[in-house]
Order: sequence, then structure tokens, then C-alpha cells
Amino acid sequence: MKKQRRFLVIRTDRVGDVIMITPIVRELRKSFPDSFISVLTRPQTADVFKYNPYINSIITDDLTDDSFWNVVSEIGKNNFTHGLLVFPTERAAFQMFFGGVKKRYMTGFRLYSILTLCRGVSRNKYRNLKHEADYCMDLARRIGVKCYNLKVEMFISEEESLKAEQILKINGVPLNSYKIFIHTGSGNSAPNWSEEKYLILIKKIIEKFNDKNFSIILTAKEMTENFLRKIKDINDKRIIDLSRVLVSLRDLSICISKADLFISSSTGPAHIADAFNIKAIVIHCHRNVSSAKHWGMLNEKSINLEVSEEFCNANCSSDKKICKFEEGMKVEEVLNHIVIN
Repeated sequence: MKKQRRFLVIRTDRVGDVIMITPIVRELRKSFPDSFISVLTRPQTADVFKYNPYINSIITDDLTDDSFWNVVSEIGKNNFTHGLLVFPTERAAFQMFFGGVKKRYMTGFRLYSILTLCRGVSRNKYRNLKHEADYCMDLARRIGVKCYNLKVEMFISEEESLKAEQILKINGVPLNSYKIFIHTGSGNSAPNWSEEKYLILIKKIIEKFNDKNFSIILTAKEMTENFLRKIKDINDKRIIDLSRVLVSLRDLSICISKADLFISSSTGPAHIADAFNIKAIVIHCHRNVSSAKHWGMLNEKSINLEVSEEFCNANCSSDKKICKFEEGMKVEEVLNHIVIN
């Protein structure tokens, strides 16, 4: 009998980045149905994998000095045959090494990859740019997965679905309304509009669709008091602020799963919407690392809007330290893609 393949997939950065490894675990399960599959991620992002049917276990690392050897011990208990370090960190490379993972792979080539005997999988300096999920899948392809299905996904239980409806209902969101989630923050993970521009968008939605049955749900914890005061001054009960209600990633996620439309910059909650197959309108910078080609929504319902190359070349510095994203994407470009029947 062949020895069971035991896979550890590691990504310990932000929510949107971690969602990009959900296609890997699915395709590993399809390629090796009898395998054991674990993910290693941070406690803050572990909820991305809740109820995921392709995963046997979740290991978390809070990235503190005190937890390093605890994680090594946990890895060692599982006798992993393969480790895929998607987001390369020296810490995780040594954890795989000391944890006894037999075959270790990581993105890129670094000194610590040599010291820990990790096989490198190059991104070729992003010269032939492709989607982040595709770059992630390259590690799985290295060990025999043949896949071009990059669909990201999250899962929700029936109880959570009912909980999400209850949260919305209690906070004044009619369940029969067209629910527009607008997430104004990005945690500095991507170029974004100012709150003033999102305010203009909200006013224009109300003006254009005033006779329609819709709700606008605000979810970003970064919203300033000044912005919220201006929202209150609009005096429209169809605008509901859930930013103080959705305190956990999981509560935010299950409520996003009930959206009819999600609007934001290219940030974690947008990828949550993508993972639940929710229509999203997402605004992107033109530069490679932030572009729609690299970070765009993957579901067919969604619309990726990107600042034009001409505008970027004319107004942004070549090193992109000066970015005129605010002026490069008009409110009307988003508004024109909103349809409420």
C-alpha cells in the first residue's frame, strides 16, 4: 500500500491573501482523495476555512516568539509528507524544517530556503503577470496537481445562514431589499478612494434608485466619526452601519454571503464576497501588484474596474510612490454598473 500523502498548506498574511489558497486545498483533495490536508494560518484568518470540506485540520500561529516551538510540535505530530509555503516567511520555513515535513516547497528563492532545504517555485518577478490564485496553485502543480480551476470559496452552515439573516433583520435591514454592502476601508492593503468619494457614491445611489427597495450596509471598521456624521446627516434609514456589530471575521463573512452587491477597493472583504460567489464591483489600481489581473474578482458575476494605463502613466510616478488613484476612477464608473430591479 502507498503511504498516505499528508499535506500542509501555509499562508499567514492577510484575509484576502489567505483566501487565495482555498483553490489549492480543493484541488489537492480532488487529485489525492485519500490524503490528509491541513492549513497553517493565523488565528485571525482561521475562520476562512471553517466548514471547508476539503480540510482535515487547521493549525494556527499567532507569530509570537512564545508560540514558535508549539507550532513546530503541532506540525511534528502530523507527520506531513509535503509542505507548501505559499507566503514565504523565514519563520514558517524553519517550522516546517524542525517539524519534520518531508518535502518542503516555497514561493521564491531566499537564503533561508537554502538553509531549510526548501524547493523554490519562482514567480518570475511577475513578468508574465497572472492572478494571485494562479501563482499559489503553482506550488500544488509542482507536486502533481493538474488544475486551472482557480475559484476561491468559503463555506457557511445552515445555522450561520440563519444567524446572518437575524443579524441583518435586528439591525434594520429588510431581508427582501436589494442589499448593497459598501466597504470603505482597505487597511492600507490596496489603493482606495477617500471617504468623501464613497459618500458621493452613496448619495448618487440614493438619488438614482430612490424609488427602489434597497439597503446600503456599511461594514468598514476604519470609518471615521466625521464620515459617519455625514452619513447620519443624509437622514435615510436605508443606510445601515454594521461596522460595530460585525466584530468577528466570521460574522462579517456570513453577512456578506447575504449581499446582493458588494462594493469596495481590492481588499479582504471583497475576496470574501468572491468566495461566496456574490456580485462585486471592485476598484483597482493599474500597477501590477494591485491590478485586476493580479487581484481581480474571479466569479463571473463581478466587475473589476481599473484605473487606465494612460491615466496612470500621465499622473502617477514610475515607482508608484505617488499614486493618483483617487482621481483616476470616477464615481460614475461604479454607479453605471449598479442595477436594481
